[in-house]
Amino acid sequence: MFRHIRSDIKAVFENDPAARSIFEVVFTYSGLHAIWAHRIAHYLFVKRWYTAARIISQISRFMTGIEIHPGAVIGNRLFIDHGMGVVIGETCEIGDDVVIYQGVTLGGTGKEKGKRHPTIGNNVVIGSGAKVLGSFRVGDNSNIGSNAVVLREVPESSTVVGNPGRIVKRNGERVGDRLDHTKLPDPVIEMFRSMQDEINQLKAEVARLNKEAEQPAAQEPEKMPVGGGEG
Repeated sequence: MFRHIRSDIKAVFENDPAARSIFEVVFTYSGLHAIWAHRIAHYLFVKRWYTAARIISQISRFMTGIEIHPGAVIGNRLFIDHGMGVVIGETCEIGDDVVIYQGVTLGGTGKEKGKRHPTIGNNVVIGSGAKVLGSFRVGDNSNIGSNAVVLREVPESSTVVGNPGRIVKRNGERVGDRLDHTKLPDPVIEMFRSMQDEINQLKAEVARLNKEAEQPAAQEPEKMPVGGGEG
């Protein structure tokens, strides 16, 4: 238990430049409080003390604004930044060194039984307001952009943006700064920009042709009559 507490505190300092002291982190970080409450609730859930586990999770939800079902499995060094509005479902599994920003939902898509929530790999960043819905895996070292809606499996070392989520790969590696979840590429926007550049070029060409057509044709020099002398 104490090993988890130390690693959780360390994760805060690694991911939040605003963290100043251990005292401040322990007493003021709601994401940390929610994770610690979940570890207790999950222990009771595994022991089949379901009601007690749900009571603890609901108290934590009321105090922190973060709802984590006691059945969810959370790895080491999870960091929930700010966290208000975060929802993590019952069969969700989260790996190690994951960063989750406020407003994220890791949920299901229906009333199916069994595994119905996503599995999040190691070293994943999920941006503000993102929704990851369904029973599939988000691969290790992936980034989920802010407000993305992810409905299908994400390969390792991928970046997902947009609604519905679209995958962008760059040589199989993470794109940019791991924590800069506001500057992720959008392939649709890039395509529109490319089309707009082509349209601008075509407009310039048409304007040039029109200008040439409006200019008066250069007068041809008068031709001397052929023959025509007096006999």
